This record gives sequence, structure tokens and C-alpha cells, in this order.
Amino acid sequence: MSTLSTHVLDTALGKPASGIPVTLAAAAKPLGRALTDADGRIEEFAGVGSLDPGTYSLTFAVAEYFKADGRSSLYSNIVVEFSVAAGSGHYHIPLLLSPFGYSTYRGS
Repeated sequence: MSTLSTHVLDTALGKPASGIPVTLAAAAKPLGRALTDADGRIEEFAGVGSLDPGTYSLTFAVAEYFKADGRSSLYSNIVVEFSVAAGSGHYHIPLLLSPFGYSTYRGS
């Protein structure tokens, strides 16, 4: 079984992105929701333990984050789909964010 965390960094400002709602889903069914903390992190999704092998998605609702800072953005939601393999341990899925682009990868 595998666990999951995420981290959002605002690369345009060079700081963590706090207060972003993130939804974890499998097969379009929401499994858990959380807000990024002051350091832009979500260490775990309440009520979600280990992840079975399969395909999951994280939806980062970024529109309000940019709006609250007076910035426009190309994106309202960013969806990152990823696959969990059997026995793969911890998955850390960071999001590097700016108003007009983003990047993600499997971190540690």
C-alpha cells in the first residue's frame, strides 16, 4: 500500500502557495479534500489511508488563490493524474505553479 502528500510552490513569487483546495479522487470519485498549509503542503488527506494500486487524480483549485492576490491566471483548476503501482511506497506529488504555467513530478 502507498501513501500520498503534495506541495504547491508559487514559482512566480518564489514562495509556498497556501490555502489552495486540493481534491484527491479515483475514477472521478472524490476520496478526500484538504487545503495547503502555510508552507504550501498537504501531508495527508483526512480519512484517506493507504492507496491501493490504480489511477488517481489531484485537482488543485487555483483560481481563488490567484484572485485573492489580485493576479489573473490561465487556469482555474489543475488536474494531475498519476498511477500508483503495487508496493511503491510513498508518493509525493509537488506542483510548481505560476499564473500561466505549471510543472509537476514525483518527489520524495
